[in-house]
Amino acid sequence: MKTEPAPDIKNRIALIVKKLDMQHIDSNRIVCMRSYGSKSKAVARIWSLPKIWQKALGIRAHYIIEVVSERFDKLSAADQDRTLIHELLHIPKTFSGAVLSHISMHFNGCGGFVRKHIDGRTVEKLFQELEKKTKVP
Repeated sequence: MKTEPAPDIKNRIALIVKKLDMQHIDSNRIVCMRSYGSKSKAVARIWSLPKIWQKALGIRAHYIIEVVSERFDKLSAADQDRTLIHELLHIPKTFSGAVLSHISMHFNGCGGFVRKHIDGRTVEKLFQELEKKTKVP
């Protein structure tokens, strides 16, 4: 498998983060890569930098978003944006280097917990918001 930096994806990530007001995400600490020759069925993946690596390397949390060229590049621009939104949703509000699973429990601030889902409905809602904010009047 071959990988290379993906500055086009980096720019799209920065735009999505800004337009969707994802203030907890530091897009400067997201590295974007494009892979070729992967046998994976994934279209894209997010990679974390666990705390032990952060401490050992003396750096703050970072994430890598990898797009699998054979699958991602064939998608429409809209579906590519949906895919990138999906990957960004795996980043916790703490930007700690951890990755959220598709279903997770979060403290609701009122003594209870709420279940959060990373699914098509959540992605589509954010995609529609992105579309509204990027349309030129």
